[in-house]
Amino acid sequence: MEEFKTLFDQIKSKIENAKSIDELEKIRVEIMGRNGIITSLMKKIPEMPIEERSKFGKDVNDLKEKANKFLSERMILLREIEERSKAFQKYIDLTIPGPLRENGKIHVINQVINECVSVFSKMGFDVVEGPEMENVYYNFEALNTPEWHPARDLHDTFYITDSILLRTHTSPVQVRTMERRKPPLRIVSAGRVYRNDYDATHLPSFFQIEGLAIDQKISMADLKGTLENAIKSLLGEDKKIRFRPHYFPFTEPSVEVDVSFGGKKEWLEILGAGMVHPNVLRNVGIDPDKWQGFAFGMGIERIAMLKYGINDIREFPRNSLKFLRLF
Repeated sequence: MEEFKTLFDQIKSKIENAKSIDELEKIRVEIMGRNGIITSLMKKIPEMPIEERSKFGKDVNDLKEKANKFLSERMILLREIEERSKAFQKYIDLTIPGPLRENGKIHVINQVINECVSVFSKMGFDVVEGPEMENVYYNFEALNTPEWHPARDLHDTFYITDSILLRTHTSPVQVRTMERRKPPLRIVSAGRVYRNDYDATHLPSFFQIEGLAIDQKISMADLKGTLENAIKSLLGEDKKIRFRPHYFPFTEPSVEVDVSFGGKKEWLEILGAGMVHPNVLRNVGIDPDKWQGFAFGMGIERIAMLKYGINDIREFPRNSLKFLRLF
């Protein structure tokens, strides 16, 4: 029995160590072949005493059955491994270099936002932020635009509830900041806004940058100087600006700001601005008889379109890699 157990362990070890079908076949022949281990044991039976033949023959048959079982199991496993290896080699060539991963880059809109923020920061403006989902009070009423005001019709767009909507401009950030901070102050805020517009020059979701300065001696001259310096920094030193009278509920007086382009001095409206309306100052607890200020706001997409010669504003949200690689 000890000899058969030792022999079984040797056969099992040989089978388990076979690394291929061909190697396993050689081991099978070595065990089961005409001159194999088990065949040699079977040939010994006729030479043995009659009383020992039955027991010895039974042990040899048990060994043969166990060896066949291990051979069969190992053959199934090796075939699965070989099939997987062939399939892997068929579809994947490990000698081919892997795909090159391109480094990401900042979106053109974010590039322009960063440039605008940098320009105004150099002029002493602090960067502030506000929520995109805004309260009606901050979006309209605190900015001198009550519910009955006609100007509000253009901005009544994406409401979440009766009192909450997606902000239509970044101006609510001005109100929130003036509630928290006492003048004098200079702030600039950039972010996404939402309006019910969609064509080659308007998007329902776009970006604005808003500026505010409050002090005791601020005039339209300060506003024009600030904007002229910013436009020259963003679009070129040859650019000139002009003010045209306009109307905004939250500034008085209000102006549209045009920029000259080309040798013909063609003018293009680029942003809105004005002196902060006294009612807006009163709404945040600032005395308009003591403090004055100016405010301005412009679309980031418009700056980017002028800066890079882009004709269709709808290119920005499409995120075409072909388009984005241009910048």
